[in-house]
Amino acid sequence: MQFKLATLATVALATLATATPVRRTGIPASQCSTGPVQCCNSVQPASSSAVSAIFALLGIVIQDLNIDVGLTCSPISVIGLGSNSCTAQAVCCEDNSFKGLVAIGCTPVDLSL
Repeated sequence: MQFKLATLATVALATLATATPVRRTGIPASQCSTGPVQCCNSVQPASSSAVSAIFALLGIVIQDLNIDVGLTCSPISVIGLGSNSCTAQAVCCEDNSFKGLVAIGCTPVDLSL
């Protein structure tokens, strides 16, 4: 188990080093009906090697490899953006049940709308 956690941490850190640039286009934050808007350090296709490695370690199986997956995510408050603003990628995700490690089915969110 410790080996899996160490490997997972290594993959997560490697992913952070290649984080995607900030994109400010997408749906308005108010249209995220699946839960709080997430701030993810990286958003990649489910078919990417980093996402595949994390999914394998966690035992996650998905059918659609054409969806975006957020990595190392935390919920943000849209109201009062001040200290809770997202400097990485703000997204609205269909499945946030993996405690911030991964968020599945993500769509970019424009926090200024």
